Amino acid sequence: MKKLIAVVIVVFLAWFVLSPAPIDPVAWQPPEDEGFIGPFAENSVLTDAEIFPLVDGAGPEDVAVDRYGRIFGGLHDGRIVRYSYDGVLQETFVTIEGGRPLGLHFDANGNLIVADAWKGLLSVSEEGEITVLSTEHGGRPFAFADDLDIASDGKIYFSDASDTYNQPDYLLDLVEGRPHGRLLVYDPATGQTDMLLDELYFANGIALSQNEDFVLVNETGRYQITRYWLKGEKAGTSDVFIDNLPGFPDGVSANREGTFWLAIPSPRNPQMDNMHPSPFMKGLVTKLPTWLQPGAIKRGLVVSLDEAGNVTGAYHDPEGERVYMVTSVQQEGEFLYLGSLEAPFVARIRLDQLD
Repeated sequence: MKKLIAVVIVVFLAWFVLSPAPIDPVAWQPPEDEGFIGPFAENSVLTDAEIFPLVDGAGPEDVAVDRYGRIFGGLHDGRIVRYSYDGVLQETFVTIEGGRPLGLHFDANGNLIVADAWKGLLSVSEEGEITVLSTEHGGRPFAFADDLDIASDGKIYFSDASDTYNQPDYLLDLVEGRPHGRLLVYDPATGQTDMLLDELYFANGIALSQNEDFVLVNETGRYQITRYWLKGEKAGTSDVFIDNLPGFPDGVSANREGTFWLAIPSPRNPQMDNMHPSPFMKGLVTKLPTWLQPGAIKRGLVVSLDEAGNVTGAYHDPEGERVYMVTSVQQEGEFLYLGSLEAPFVARIRLDQLD
């Protein structure tokens, strides 16, 4: 009996090692994780956030506020829910069948522009009518439309996080370590979509600068933010805005007064950093059940930056007791609104509570 068990174990291990991995991993040596030091120093500011629970559902990954002060968030099941200003009343604004609404932003006409992971770039009128704006560029369909920002001329800058992995498989993209993401722009005046940057490492949050001379795109898979210049001598070129962040940068937004707000849903995971140099190890890990793979570490974290890429503040919920896995942050009036990929609520905190 013992021999039979030993044979079964050997066969299983051989199958596990030799079977193909779901990814095509490459080696990468991450920079040393410096942790929460200096301007990233830990505090408990976000534990004072106000919580607006969802009636049902979860995952308001991004949050937008309309001209009436109503709060919108897109959920896992394709619904976009709408809260009253005080968070008391809640209703379903629209359901995107088969979709997963991620990035949300209102245009000048009151339409809610949506980056949907499955459906592409959409526009939803105030009456709830859905219009598809863009689903591909150059014959490459969007596999993971993620976030957006809208310029004063109406152009919509948005990201396709990965042209290879869909939203449920975002971890596979991060572990594989290949540049599958894109930065794109859609012009509603012409209906044309152009690509500004290709080969990004999980292209995520998007934000325009105060003068709209550059646009930021988060590269979650490299712990950095990339800047693409739209105007001036550097127009058409890109550089690193900030790198070696202490966590995975997700959503980023701008108050258009010189401040960027960055959402970091999880600190860097030491297990993931340790296996990045070994494609073999990464292939093995992705064959394991999801619950055995490196995952997010529970914490709430929002960072503010100036337009030179300097960190001007970091705001924590160290244990994720109040807010956690913050994937978006939006300044509206006297509040910051926080969205989360997994949490069953929208949160907000007054700006004066950050001091």
